[in-house]
Amino acid sequence: MKTIGLIGGMSWESTSLYYSALNQGVRETLGGLHSAKICLYSVDFHEIEQLQRLGKWQDTADILVKAAKALEAGGADLFLICSNTMHKVAAEVQAAVKIPLLHIADATANELLTDGITKVGLLGTAFTMQQEFYKGRLVEEFGIEVITPNAEQQQKVHEVIYQELCLGQIDKESKRYYLNVIEDLFDQGAQAIILGCTEITLLVQQADTSIPLYDTTAIHAQSAVEAALDNV
Repeated sequence: MKTIGLIGGMSWESTSLYYSALNQGVRETLGGLHSAKICLYSVDFHEIEQLQRLGKWQDTADILVKAAKALEAGGADLFLICSNTMHKVAAEVQAAVKIPLLHIADATANELLTDGITKVGLLGTAFTMQQEFYKGRLVEEFGIEVITPNAEQQQKVHEVIYQELCLGQIDKESKRYYLNVIEDLFDQGAQAIILGCTEITLLVQQADTSIPLYDTTAIHAQSAVEAALDNV
């Protein structure tokens, strides 16, 4: 079994979901008392969020590069960035180490294409919804059409992530708002919705809607389990 490296803490609320999903996935595959081999480097999200807001992405990359190097030195065979938004600096982080980064957008796209989904709605932070590092990858490398909420909806979706979900706060009104946004994207032709922020699954689950939801946290974790157990 390979050791999975995690760059977590963005936020720790969702990193805890990764930890559970990885261990559950290994136990379900191997049975008995098996659990995942994990090396975790958890950053201070306050520092990351401040830099994001100021647009200092190279500084965030420097923090994640340090984390990736520590994971490599600690014996990780592969690693994950436990955040959709921070994949904006994925290329810089991957370039700093020899162990492979499992990209969250790639894992999600492969799942979508397996299910025959070619047009999706995307929910996430404003950075993920507005910038091309995530949407562009889905379009250019996988041929998946991506639609996003309108500007007002994007602002509210973003605020809920940072002001509620990253603090572990679950609000019923926010859940209703998200479900309405999901309905709007579906009405615009989305065949499914990407929950493109690792915290969104804390608020909205598949049981809440008949519209197919793709939980990037669960998908990313499962891809890591498969990679870690390859040839086991």
